[in-house]
Amino acid sequence: MAAVEPSAATTGDAPISYSPAAPYSARLREALTALSEACDSGNSNAAETASFTISDILDTAAIVSAEVDDGSEDASRPGASEELLREVLEFLSRPSSISNQMALDALSLVLPKPVAKLGAQMGRCRDVAAAILKFFVSNCSPRDMLSILCEALDAPMELPNGLSSFVLLLDALAKVLTLIQRRYIEQVKVALPVVLKVMHTAVSECVEEHGSAAVDLFNAAHNIGNAIQEMCKSMLDKNKDLCAILGLYSLQNIALVSQSRQQDILSACGSVIFQSFNFLISSGFTYLGLLTGSDVTAAIDKLSKSDAEEDADFVEYFSFAMDGAALSVVWTHMYDDNDMSKYAGEQLELALKEVQGNHMKKWEAITMLKHVLSSIHYPWIIKSHGLNLMLILAGENHVEEINNHVDFTCYAPRIFATLKAIESVMMAAPAALVRKKAFVALKKVISMVPSSQRFDILQALVNNSTSPSLTAILLDLVREEVSRESRRADNDCVEDDGFRGSGLPRWASHALELVELILRPPEGGPPCLPDHSEQVISALNLLRFILIIDSRGERSGKLFQKETLHKVHLEWLTPLRPIAAEIQLENEKDAGEVTNEIVCTLNLVQLVLYRCIELVEEKLKGC
Repeated sequence: MAAVEPSAATTGDAPISYSPAAPYSARLREALTALSEACDSGNSNAAETASFTISDILDTAAIVSAEVDDGSEDASRPGASEELLREVLEFLSRPSSISNQMALDALSLVLPKPVAKLGAQMGRCRDVAAAILKFFVSNCSPRDMLSILCEALDAPMELPNGLSSFVLLLDALAKVLTLIQRRYIEQVKVALPVVLKVMHTAVSECVEEHGSAAVDLFNAAHNIGNAIQEMCKSMLDKNKDLCAILGLYSLQNIALVSQSRQQDILSACGSVIFQSFNFLISSGFTYLGLLTGSDVTAAIDKLSKSDAEEDADFVEYFSFAMDGAALSVVWTHMYDDNDMSKYAGEQLELALKEVQGNHMKKWEAITMLKHVLSSIHYPWIIKSHGLNLMLILAGENHVEEINNHVDFTCYAPRIFATLKAIESVMMAAPAALVRKKAFVALKKVISMVPSSQRFDILQALVNNSTSPSLTAILLDLVREEVSRESRRADNDCVEDDGFRGSGLPRWASHALELVELILRPPEGGPPCLPDHSEQVISALNLLRFILIIDSRGERSGKLFQKETLHKVHLEWLTPLRPIAAEIQLENEKDAGEVTNEIVCTLNLVQLVLYRCIELVEEKLKGC
């Protein structure tokens, strides 16, 4: 296509075209000249055409510069991207351009995105691109620039240079927010959803090699928080809605930072968290409110008070705020010995003491940690420290007697969810130390549940378990509870108030229901051996333990009626004997490590099974 003289832009609205062979810098200068002439003549259509041509040139140059396999284009030369950016900056810096608002408006509308893309290249491109964006921010309407930058940020992120280009745009957006003079909340509600979308994308798509650029991105997001904080300070009567937004934004970012698995980000998390802590303090958040989640709930309720649909949609962008509250406490606990966190550590210690002295707040704090433990997004090191914090909150032993006087009903669903979260760590953590710590936490939290409802919780956990190994562990905990409850009944020399029509105390009835669940599965047939051998052994051991309890002391012979013993013998135990023996015989024929393990496990199944049968038959003789 033949080249068009720049002056043609002033005489008509035809698109500007250039020879494909023309160097990018020469084509850019021609397009800038065409823009200048169009603006001087007041031809807005020609000015718009020229501005789009400039944008296309920069955008194409950015794409070519990022392609290492194309060395023929002018834009692939070292310093070519910087040269193009300097050409634009020089044009904008001319007195004639500064005074020409039409040119500024036309370029500000289309250049931020391609300028940021070029600014992500090597060399001094970033500094020049930042200067161009700063020029637009300083000389154009803040409200217009906010919309333009948000539109640029809303584009898909193109790695690896996408992170750096978005950092430039976020820095520019932060500067725009500081220039907003009125209707703060309205402008913040436009900006934050886009910013948080960028942060979420960065966390989900970045890999280890993008670590340092991702740190820059989070620092840029922190600058957005600084701008909102300045808005809060500038208001004569401190706007509580804006403060709530700042607090939730900080918590969302804490959660997003914590989701990153890049070492560069995790090592920088301490400073990010404590920078955010300043935002939280200025927004009225406290460590007590973060521990219990009450501050987050209050902030969300404050922003949700309106029936407007857009307000409800806006709150949804802070979906990780509860996670962030728990994580801010966990991170502070992790950095407890760091001088940087001295003040935060002191505040956390005071909050922990208050929570430990109030059983309701203690439950609220413990259940808050489920947000960290149940998520697949956070690294194991964070979950490990979360378990440490949970054990500190749980405190010393002998808490169940006190908790018997606490109304547990409203906490039961949250406690159950927390226990399931602990289970997930216990079963999936790669480090044995973390798995062991999770098991200790599981036992500790269960022991805090009032004894009147502890069996209900354990039964619910067993019913919802999908792992034979986990079910076996839970049944062993049930056996410990049976031992505790039976000793308590013996010491009091009083039968359990929870006796049912069958004569079974409540704890024994619950335990036998669980034994039946394993030995006679609801789906019918005997249990699946050898796959479920672990839980079968635990169920048989639990039954054996109850039978032994029924054979001693004043309770002797009072737990089982004859009908119950016949059911246990004929429906639970007898069908297992030939199945276990047959499977064992089949595996003994094949020599191998796996078959040897199966044989050993089935030997244990049969050992406990025969002991249970003996105990039941002895009791039947005495009936």
